[in-house]
Amino acid sequence: MRLFFPFQLLVLFLCCSLLSARQTRPNILIISIDDLNDWVGCLGGHPQAKTPNIDRLAKRGTLFSNAVCQAPICTPSRASLVTGLLPSTTGLYFLQPGLSHSKVAAEQPTLMATLKSAGYKTMSAGKFVHGRKEGKYFDEYGGDFGGFGPNPEEKIHCPHGGINWDWGFYPEKDEDLPDDGVTNWVIDRLKEQQEQPFFLVAGLWRPHVPLYVPQKWFDLFPLVQIQLPKTLPNDREDLPPYAVDLTNGEPAPRHEWFVSEKKWKSAIQAYLASVAFADHCVGRILDALDKSPYANNTNVVLFSDHGWHLGEKERWAKRSLWTDGIRVPLIISAPGFPKGQITDRPAGLVDLYPTLMELSGVAKPPQLDGHSLVPFLKDPNAISYHPAVCTFGPNNHSLHFINYHYIRYADGSEELYHLKKDHHEWHNLAGQQIHAKRIAIYRQKLPEVNVAPVRTKWWNRWEIADWENAERNVEKRKPSKADK
Repeated sequence: MRLFFPFQLLVLFLCCSLLSARQTRPNILIISIDDLNDWVGCLGGHPQAKTPNIDRLAKRGTLFSNAVCQAPICTPSRASLVTGLLPSTTGLYFLQPGLSHSKVAAEQPTLMATLKSAGYKTMSAGKFVHGRKEGKYFDEYGGDFGGFGPNPEEKIHCPHGGINWDWGFYPEKDEDLPDDGVTNWVIDRLKEQQEQPFFLVAGLWRPHVPLYVPQKWFDLFPLVQIQLPKTLPNDREDLPPYAVDLTNGEPAPRHEWFVSEKKWKSAIQAYLASVAFADHCVGRILDALDKSPYANNTNVVLFSDHGWHLGEKERWAKRSLWTDGIRVPLIISAPGFPKGQITDRPAGLVDLYPTLMELSGVAKPPQLDGHSLVPFLKDPNAISYHPAVCTFGPNNHSLHFINYHYIRYADGSEELYHLKKDHHEWHNLAGQQIHAKRIAIYRQKLPEVNVAPVRTKWWNRWEIADWENAERNVEKRKPSKADK
């Protein structure tokens, strides 16, 4: 008979403990939706939105009604999620360059890498990290299934804004869209016997432009019944010039075109139809999870990477620091926590890294800019110590608090809105003396680190040009010596 010495017993105990921990860790299912704003039923962003499946997930967990992205553009927003670092820390502010070009981000273990080291199998299909080498971040990557999807031979509605800017009935069947393939792939993984706890991502593409979905989804929203977003004439008159300069170069049609060509309702119909299709995919995934052996031991997280304007503030698409451009759906459904909760505590995508570490019982990396949201899963009215930070270009920051939204631009100009009294953000309060002390406090909560943008030959030149143009215009607006 072989005798074990104390050291051998200790090693055996640790190995058994590690194996037991790996076997009992909860699974993680991520549903990532591209370019989805708050036009979902449970957030009330548009009265005609049809999202029964996103709404039912909200009833199974906690809805963060005051959640924002960390950048109003895909690459830096998703980089913040998977690294737990803000754009002002990584230097990734714009669509290009990608995650691997930031030295700070490259040295940070990704969310997937940390989970893998703790015994998780990481799997994904569709869009999550965002880049040509998406698969390198996962043990198993199912592919992008065609990315933004097939295009008709000629544009249907919109002649402007590049190859992606269009909408209409196309293709004929759901099966011809990439998200159908992504959904099927994820469902197949849920049907398989997984020997390890898993981190599984469904990266849905819609409602990213082009807004092509089969006609049956458009038919849910008759054009004659479409309601336009509420707007205020001359809404932009109280905006700082820097804010206008920063948001003028989006390669989408101008608001004036949608109005003059009578395309506003048609575009909104297409967006609502695309959201309804994405919600249908969400429902199929949730049904598959419910039928699987993992139903009672899986944390489900649904989010979008940033918001989207559809005429609010005379603006279309993303790349703004206003709430319409940065507010996102965020739902966390975790076994053992209360259901059907809504919290208005500020939250960001950067907070998902530490949150999932805590929910999974995995040690988090020492340097994370985000904060765990688990306290709000336990108590939606728990004290909030941190604003949600969103950044677009160096030193341009948005801070979301419970009641207020504060924006400060690189030239020192500011905006302040009361989220509960003025959720359309029509009235900039920053110049009112009554709010001077509040703004002084908010300034102290801005990111202390603001690194220069990571530059490569592949970066998005027109996007950088808008930021640089805003910077140049600051110098032009400064009074000359003669004026002084």
